[in-house]
Formats: sequence, structure tokens, C-alpha cells
Amino acid sequence: MKAITLLGSTGSIGTQTLAIAAQYPEQFRLVGLAAGRNIKLLAQQIEQFRPEIAATSDEKLLPELKAAIAHLDPQPILTAGPEGICDVAAFGDAEAVVTGIVGCAGLLPTIAAIKAGKDIALANKETLIAGGPVVNPLIEEHNVKLLPADSEHSAIFQCLQGVPSGGLRRIILTASGGAFRDWPVEKLSQVTVADATKHPNWSMGRKITVDSATLMNKGLEVIEAHYLFGMEYDNIDIVIHPQSIIHSLIELQDTSVLAQLGWPDMRLPLLYALSWPDRIYTDWPSLDLVKAGDLTFREPDRQKYPCMKLAYAAGRAGGSMTAVLNAANEQAVAMFLEEKISFLDIPRVIETACEKYQDNNQGSPSLEDILAADNWARQAVAEAARALDSDRLVALR
Repeated sequence: MKAITLLGSTGSIGTQTLAIAAQYPEQFRLVGLAAGRNIKLLAQQIEQFRPEIAATSDEKLLPELKAAIAHLDPQPILTAGPEGICDVAAFGDAEAVVTGIVGCAGLLPTIAAIKAGKDIALANKETLIAGGPVVNPLIEEHNVKLLPADSEHSAIFQCLQGVPSGGLRRIILTASGGAFRDWPVEKLSQVTVADATKHPNWSMGRKITVDSATLMNKGLEVIEAHYLFGMEYDNIDIVIHPQSIIHSLIELQDTSVLAQLGWPDMRLPLLYALSWPDRIYTDWPSLDLVKAGDLTFREPDRQKYPCMKLAYAAGRAGGSMTAVLNAANEQAVAMFLEEKISFLDIPRVIETACEKYQDNNQGSPSLEDILAADNWARQAVAEAARALDSDRLVALR
């Protein structure tokens, strides 16, 4: 039985991880749970899985959580706030920590888990995108495993099993194309929040669904693949695959191509990250190629998806520029979801922030540098959005 801790337990990744733990109680034991502000669901999870420690990210909600589980005996340790989440990440005898916290908020808890000697089942791509220059050396220093738990990087990781060192030639990330893959570019000026948060294939949180619509999710995955697998950006490609059956591919030095296929289901990469190097039998639906039907592919439309270009540029710049890109995107998407900027404004304000940023770290940022870049980028996006509003007011006059 593997002891695990789950960060982001009430989100999409978290609830699917707990579904796996509930289905295979002889395989997994929950040591810790950490969540955001959904206290009702967190309390239900604590009652069902009886972790030794639990946390909410909002300190003001800690009394509510205590009251919600007051009837339980024994009581878990309860904590709150960013420090409390880090305490959960580093706690006890958990062998692996699933990092399902959305955004750069997952970086510090992941570092806390690594320093405590925990293996990482990485479902939070921002950890490497923003913090790769710091996280990768820590992984080596503390001799822990970093196992991808999102569908694309899990697919690559699965395909790499048995490939000799130096055998990898190219990575091919597949993208669904998101909510607007079949929309003409001219129609994107009419996009609403409701439009952008309806994914045609996957059930995901609002932020990642918008990232899929802009294709920034795939650009971020390019950066993550660079840090996970050591590939140069020229050797990481993106292809639109609307059916989401092939989750990604690798090309080997002799031009052989390997792919991992399956129905769109986040449980599979999560299970593999938790059970690696073993394979656990499941009763989940098997892939039926006849039912899957045609598998099609097309080149991403660079005019429709400008965020893709921004991600490659930030990745090639290196250093803390990827932290700026990530934070700028988080801020821009949040403002779009709050209807403060339009869908087409997302890449505009991100590009403005990246162009203004001056990286003074010579490509080797510290954790403090990365956190400072993250904070700077959020403010820069807010300023860029205000500038757009001013320009529009002037144009109207």
C-alpha cells in the first residue's frame, strides 16, 4: 500500500485522484489533504478518507472546517494558509505527493514536498514552467522522482519506457484545439466566458479550459516537456488532434514513432503516476479503435493561437522569463473570467508583459527571483489591461 498526500483535493485533479483511491483502497492510503475554499467538500473528503492532516488555503475558513468535522474521532491535524499547505505537503510518511493545485500557488508546496523527500506526481504544470530552474536541481539533490500526471506528459513518459539514453529525437504534443478549433479567426472577437469554458473533449477546471481555447496550455506543456525530458525547443512540436485519442507521441533517432492512446480520461495518467513502475488492472472502458473511428491531425493555426508563439519565445529566452509568461497568463485568464478583458486581449496583455520584462538573473534565477518575476508580471498585466481600456476610450472619442 502506497501512502500519498493530495494537494488540491477539491479540484478536478483532486476529485479524480480520490476516486482512484476509493476504487483501490488496498493500493493507496491518504496521509494528507489540502484544498482551497470548498470547505463542505473538503470536510466530506476528510470524513471518507481520514487523513492524518488537512488544510485549507484560506485561514479565515479554518474555524468552519473545524466545526464541519468536529464529530470525527480521531481528529486530523488541521492547518491553513500557504504555510499550512506546505506543512501538509511535507508531512508524515507519505511516499508521493499529487500536486493538483492550480497555478503558481503549487510551486512552494511542491518544493516543500521535494525537500521532505517525497516523490512528486506532477499535475501542476506551472511548477516546472515557472520554477524549472529551481525545481530540477532540487529533484536531483533530494533524489526523488518527478512523475508526470497530466495526459500529454504521461503519454510521453509511457512511450519512453525502455528507450535507451540518447534514443529520443523529437516530442510531438497533441492538442484538442480547444473550444474554438472549428471557429473562424474573425469570430473570436465575439467569444464569451461561457463559450471559452466549454471544452469539447475533456472535463477540466475553468482556467485550464480557457488555456486550451487559447492553446496556451500546449505552449506551457512545451516548456514543461523541455524541463521534464531535456529536449530542446526546436525538437518539440504541436499537432492538433481533435479526437484526443492519441495523447502524445515520441520520435526516436531512427524515425520510429511511438504513441500512447486511450479514451480521454484523466484517471489513467494519475493512476500511472501513482503506481509506476507497476501497472494496476482497472475495469475502465478499453479503447475500441472501431468506435473511436477516424483519427485526424492538422497544423495549429498560428493566427488563431498567438499564445503558442509567446510560449516558445519565453521558453527559448529561459531564466525567469517562463515565470513571467506563466504569471501573466494566469492574471490575464483571471481577468477574462471576471469579464474585465476580452478573449483576444489575453495574448495582447501577456505579450506586453513579456516585452517589458528585464531578466537580470543571467539565466540562473533563484526561488526569490522567480517569485519576484511572478509578482511583477501580474502587475504588468493589470497595467497593460488598463492601457488597452484607455486606448479604446480614446478611439471612441
